[in-house]
Amino acid sequence: MIQSFDAFAVEVNHEPMAAEAALTDGVSTAIAELTKDVGLEVGIWEHSVGNSHASYGSEVFVILEGRGRITDTNGGVIELKPGVVGVLHEGDDTTWEITEKIRKVWLVRGE
Repeated sequence: MIQSFDAFAVEVNHEPMAAEAALTDGVSTAIAELTKDVGLEVGIWEHSVGNSHASYGSEVFVILEGRGRITDTNGGVIELKPGVVGVLHEGDDTTWEITEKIRKVWLVRGE
């Protein structure tokens, strides 16, 4: 059976980011899982304006809205804006500097 989702219409609820991950006050994130199918997990994720630090698993994402920058400890930089496709690798140690709330679609390998 085929499926589709309106990535702009999916409702998400923001929650404060854990203190050890938030680099500025008031940072929040939200997530909604859309499907676990065809060997992939797919969802929507948002990050409020502000800075945070994280290390995630491997992921491909597409920025739908917002602006900012991701940097890693190896000197890599991804400039975030609508339409950007990013790739994060297992263990990448990243800093997120978000200047306009971002919304992204993310894809990871299913378990």
